[in-house]
Amino acid sequence: MTAAELNSKFGAPGRIVFRAGFAGYPEAVIAGKYGSAEVALLGANVLSYRPTGHSQVLFRPAKRDYNRGDSLHGGVPVCWPQFGNRFSKDLPQHGFARKLLFEVRGTEYSEEKTEITLGVRSDAETKKIWNHDFDLEFSVCVSMKLNLKLVTRNTGGEPFEFSCGFHPYFLLRDRDGARIRGLDGCRFFNGVSGAADDLQTGDLVMDHATDHVYSLPAAAKHELAVLDGGLRRAIAVVSSGNTKAVVWNPGPEGRLADCAPGDWRKFVCVEPVSDWPGGGAVEPGGSHELLAAIQATLET
Repeated sequence: MTAAELNSKFGAPGRIVFRAGFAGYPEAVIAGKYGSAEVALLGANVLSYRPTGHSQVLFRPAKRDYNRGDSLHGGVPVCWPQFGNRFSKDLPQHGFARKLLFEVRGTEYSEEKTEITLGVRSDAETKKIWNHDFDLEFSVCVSMKLNLKLVTRNTGGEPFEFSCGFHPYFLLRDRDGARIRGLDGCRFFNGVSGAADDLQTGDLVMDHATDHVYSLPAAAKHELAVLDGGLRRAIAVVSSGNTKAVVWNPGPEGRLADCAPGDWRKFVCVEPVSDWPGGGAVEPGGSHELLAAIQATLET
């Protein structure tokens, strides 16, 4: 559907607006009294989130145009049906959902929230990449927090294994002034050094290239925080449906095609991941939910 058609069916003046976005694909702007967010239908990528009274929470690279063959290193990409590339070498890095065009399944708004639900189903093209029947649904809700929900449903007759994750790029004043809290005592795989069983002690200080995959304790939900001394801001990340959390920043040597040379200083990724390096099984008719809530507060 075109942006005009989407506005006619799902839009609401001042609350939910569709417009032409990257490479002509539609994107949605959802807003309410607590803030606003932009969501690209291509890849169901959250492009921005700005709570009322705050500056932008998510990093987005200067090169803003992309198409179905590219990946955007910014916002909140969806990683599905694998996180990373160690689960299946036959799948692209972080899967293929972020390169699919999602449909709009519904919008909703009230005094307290504004929400959009997107979805995509298996078809002949996806089965060339991953031969399973599925339905993937992604909801973005702006309330007092930015709430994300990714639901994986097995619509076929055989079980399948998969992994998934949210890959948020949190905007920083400067990486070296940031710390990650909530991982003290967790074991992690160090993707930079290759050490398989490191132990986190205290806050993670972001003054070096980092690619850590943390094993989280068994809990109904997990609470982490990005502490940005430069902006005097804390970003809480509360998640469920995940057993891992990844913290990533490439440093000056990790060049990204859509980023300027110094952009590595401007973000850190703190990523709820369902499993790694393997995957979890979903039986026919079954489902899995990955949820995350993001909330920014100013330090006094």
